[in-house]
Formats: sequence, structure tokens, C-alpha cells
Amino acid sequence: MIFADPPYRLSNGGVTCKSGKMELVNKGVWDESMGFEEDNKFNYEWLKACDRILKDDGTMWISGTYHIIHSIAFILLKMGYYIINEITWVKPNAPPNLGCRCFTASQETLLWVKKSKKAKHVFNYATMKELNQGKQMRSVWNIPTTPKREKNQGYHPTQKPKELLYRCVISSTNENDVILDPFCGSGTTGVVAIENNRHFIGIDISEEFLELTRARIEEII
Repeated sequence: MIFADPPYRLSNGGVTCKSGKMELVNKGVWDESMGFEEDNKFNYEWLKACDRILKDDGTMWISGTYHIIHSIAFILLKMGYYIINEITWVKPNAPPNLGCRCFTASQETLLWVKKSKKAKHVFNYATMKELNQGKQMRSVWNIPTTPKREKNQGYHPTQKPKELLYRCVISSTNENDVILDPFCGSGTTGVVAIENNRHFIGIDISEEFLELTRARIEEII
């Protein structure tokens, strides 16, 4: 299984609210838009690289907002992939809208895909039903943003909560499966994978973030 949390291209000089204060939305050069064509080219290249190593019965999760997710979905469909589910992650504690000129952004999208419609894939239906108090788990997930206790080893601007990754990992893999995260960032995918007896491979262009991933994993092994 692959879990990919690519750059959302949000670092454009805008502002957000953090701890009640205005803060610039500049996460790093890696999150800056390169322009429409180059952003699409980047998405195509990393998706092709993932496609090369994903097994025929494997699945891939991709997270994003409207800034990139439609580009990624279009490329995947052109590559012949089948979208199993489109998950809406609703953040009940999302920061407020400072401009008051539009609806407050409080969700992200996760695409769960496989190589073709006929390809077999793992879905641990019973486990997810049990997790949802005996009811079928739906495609809208209400999960708060990352709590402070999960940031004890250091800061990453786009760290995902463990609860979100837990659902992805547990639903679509079995013990001893291999999980790859090509944009591993703070290492949440790796932490959840190892805590649940999966193997993990993490990749990131930032040595600082790789060190953060290493520290978080060493904390649990």
C-alpha cells in the first residue's frame, strides 16, 4: 500500500489563524506552486513512480485539497486507475476564516485507488464496522486535526493525525504488509504502520523531516 501526502501548493503568501493569531501560510519552498503546467507535471511524475512499484493487488491513498486533488484524480484516471472511494476528512476544529468572504475551509479529500476496476484489493470491512460501533463506516470521517501530544518530537506544518492514518492503514492492509510513504514528512504513516505490525518505507526530500520521522519511530520501538 502507498499513502501519499504530496505538497498542496498552498504557500502563496496568504494568511491563516493559528492559536488565535494571524500567521502566514508559508510552509516552505517545497509547498510553493510552480505554475499550473509544472504542478501537473510534478503530480504525473510522482504518480508514475508510485505506479511502477505498486503491486497489482495493492492500493494507494492520496490526500489533498482542491488545489491539487483534481489534477491528481485526472492523472490517475488517464493512467487507468479505479477510484474505490473518495473520503472527506472533516476537521471539527479547523481554524476560522479570517477574511469572512467565503465559507470556512474545514475538510480535505483522500482518494483511495487501485490499478484497475478488476484488481483485487484488501478491505477489512468487519474491522472498520467494529471501529464504527457496529455500523458500516461511511466515506465522511470526522477527525480533529493533530493533537499536541503527537508533536512531542518536533514540528511539521502539515502533520496528519494518527487517527486518520490508522483508518487508512487498518482498512486496506494486513499485518506484515509493506507501506510506502513517498512524502513521509513527520512520519505519522510510519508510526501507525509499525504500531500495527506493518513494514514501513519512508521517503522525503528534507533531512530535517527524515530526522523527525526517525525520532518518532525510535520512540515506539
